[in-house]
Order: sequence, then C-alpha cells, then structure tokens
Amino acid sequence: MTSWMSFALAAPDLATFGARLLGSRPAYLATTDAAGAPRVHPVTPVIGTDELFVFMEPTSPKGRDLVERGHYALHNGVPDNAGTGGEFSIRGVAVLVDDPGVRAAAVAVAAYEPAERYILFRLTVDEARAGGYGDIELPEPRRWARG
Repeated sequence: MTSWMSFALAAPDLATFGARLLGSRPAYLATTDAAGAPRVHPVTPVIGTDELFVFMEPTSPKGRDLVERGHYALHNGVPDNAGTGGEFSIRGVAVLVDDPGVRAAAVAVAAYEPAERYILFRLTVDEARAGGYGDIELPEPRRWARG
C-alpha cells in the first residue's frame, strides 16, 4: 500500500495538482455495499502528515463499506458542467485509524474541526489520474500507478 507521501515523491506534479483539487471543494468517495453495488458520498479529504485521510460519522454507510471491503475511489468536485479547473481521481485501499497520535496529527492539519465522534480512515494511493478540457495545464505524468 502506498502512502500519499510515497505517491507525491514518485509523481510530485500530479500530487500537487490532486491536492489542490481535492482541497478546493467537497470530493466524492465511491465505495461498494455488501452486494457489490456502488455508492458515492461527499467527503472533505485531509492531506497532511504525509498521508491522505477522511473523517466521517461512525454510523456512515461509507465507513461500513470501507471497513468491510476496503477499496475506494475518490474524485474531486467540479464547479460546473464543463469540468473547469480539471479533474483528479485516485483509487486505493482505506484503513481505519485507531492510533490517537495519528488522529491528532490529522485533526491538526484538517481545514475544519472534526467532531470527536468521527472515525478516521487513511487512504492509500494505488492509482492517480488527472484530466482536463483545455482550460488548465495538466501535470506530467497524467497517470500514475503503484508499481
């Protein structure tokens, strides 16, 4: 499993592009339910301490999906139908965090105040992609995958 930092070291321009887009508005986290059906959930990713995190309510269906199956996809929110500003998506595995030190570090870099009751997941990066529609310079490489 690849941390955000390992991904960023391997593809720094792509990681910078992705961090900017993931941090600009709610992103969309895709999971699968027990029957294998897809679900999409708005989230506010947290990038810091060399990792990518998401906080959520402990009763959230997305948390149950991640605990039971682990795999996720994450896509930035876009401001309009034209995809202005570009698109960034990643896939990987989510790992529930129960270490108080890691949680404190994630809380410290979050752009909002996560509630004490929220659970925390670390998101690994297996694949990342950038896309655009001519209004923005895209990073190179535009696609990265864990080797």
